[in-house]
Amino acid sequence: MSISRNSLAWLVVATLLLPLAQNVDAQTVLKLAYAENSRPVKEALQYIGQAVAQKTNGDLTIQYYPDSQLGGERELVEMTQVGAIDLTKVSSGLLESFSPLYGVFSLPYLFSSQANFYHVMDDPEIMNQVYQSTAGQGFTGVAWYDSGARNFYMAKSPIKSLADLKGKKIRVMQSETAITTMKLLGASPIAMSQSEVYTSLQQGIIDGAENNEFALTIARHGEVAKYYSYDMHTRIPDIVIMSNLTKNRLTPTQLTALNEAIKESINVEKKAWKDEIEKTRQLAKQQFGVTFFTIDQAPFKAAVQPIYEKLKTKPDVYQLYQKISQVSQ
Repeated sequence: MSISRNSLAWLVVATLLLPLAQNVDAQTVLKLAYAENSRPVKEALQYIGQAVAQKTNGDLTIQYYPDSQLGGERELVEMTQVGAIDLTKVSSGLLESFSPLYGVFSLPYLFSSQANFYHVMDDPEIMNQVYQSTAGQGFTGVAWYDSGARNFYMAKSPIKSLADLKGKKIRVMQSETAITTMKLLGASPIAMSQSEVYTSLQQGIIDGAENNEFALTIARHGEVAKYYSYDMHTRIPDIVIMSNLTKNRLTPTQLTALNEAIKESINVEKKAWKDEIEKTRQLAKQQFGVTFFTIDQAPFKAAVQPIYEKLKTKPDVYQLYQKISQVSQ
């Protein structure tokens, strides 16, 4: 298990929380922590607690640590590994650094539509192997949430064509696939945490970033980036993960109830996402003055084709990609 230097302070917190997390008596309290998130994700995570308490008559409950109280997503994964927290929700882009299989979701233009994306993500034959790929590192995936399509947003000028990206400094997640994609598109990728993006845009350290529309309002990036272009280069899901230690110490009844609640929360998040995304787009226009552009994807798709040729050198990921490609478009 690799622990980043910036995570050491949070591992001290983990040590303090661990005795509490191991309480499995008449009533078991699980700890669920998450970083800053959109309302649909928060609603889904809250649903898990409500549903599991109801299903177990209060025998199993969840205590929440929201909005990065215990650290960013990488720190939360590492705390899940050691059992200091029981559950968290992180981007699959981050999980690529824990298992190469998660990198498949960062492949550009992998999904033809939202419907195709949902079809793939709801397929247990595809997802179970991905979820289990981190079992040797202390945690497994247990559910996915929609995180929308990732598009470009810029501080000084919009992206209307592939040429507009040339040489632009674009913030990406700490994902090898995301970095390679930006290079193929002609941009200069800069990996940094989400918390650094606002000031980096403001100070000109980066020219733009790529994310869904919620970044404009929740993180208030629309205050410093007024141009949002729909190229929909990726649909990177969020993943709910559970500590192996948690799974091993719950009773069969508790674990069944928890898994049922988590699975039900996927549909809660889907519905909330659909309801909220258009409101967010209108808010970005009206309150932040963001202008939205729809652009031709074809040149962007052509530019990234080498990434699929190189994928053949990673047999496990390539086989997963082939399975996804065979799912009805």
